[in-house]
Amino acid sequence: MFKDRIDAGKQLAQRILNYKNKDVVVVAIPRGGLPLGAIVAKALNAPLDVVLTKKIGHPINKEYAIGAVSLGNKFITDSGEVSMSYIEDEIRSIRALLRQRQDQYYKNSKPKVLKNKIVIIVDDGIATGNTMLATIRLIKDEEPSRIIVAVPVASLSALEKLNNSPFVDETVCLLIPRHFRAVGQFYTTFNSVDDKIAIQILEESNKQFK
Repeated sequence: MFKDRIDAGKQLAQRILNYKNKDVVVVAIPRGGLPLGAIVAKALNAPLDVVLTKKIGHPINKEYAIGAVSLGNKFITDSGEVSMSYIEDEIRSIRALLRQRQDQYYKNSKPKVLKNKIVIIVDDGIATGNTMLATIRLIKDEEPSRIIVAVPVASLSALEKLNNSPFVDETVCLLIPRHFRAVGQFYTTFNSVDDKIAIQILEESNKQFK
């Protein structure tokens, strides 16, 4: 168990101190990944950025990711019998939301360049791994030198997917529970993180890199 995201971020940072002062960009998945990402970025003396992507949920179960969308790209992992019209409608809707989020998150800054950087993707946990895999595929298009996934907790099946991905160079996970229902069950306090708090965390973290 972790007390909260701060506790998880501190423990996670200790596991990847070998990347301190290297050519690293820490990329957090909004919004729950931001508190951890800021702690990891500070420990590594690295800039912090966010992944402006969002999963495409299955029409029957929105929590099950069949792909992911960014403002410039899309990646479908498991469309199955889902119609292309549904996917196209979801992409349009998601991109409208991402444009709004981009205006919010980058009001006073620009996205970090990931080309030839060691990218450490941080989130507060991984359940199925489908959203993370799709996000990784989109980040790979930006040509980083390495992609590392660092999380406090993940299901065994999710880790197996990540470890079998040709796009992931390293995974760091502190806790791999035998019985996994949801990320929040492994935190004593697991409050939601709204956009206002996430933006404050991002801006505060990057003050020294302006």
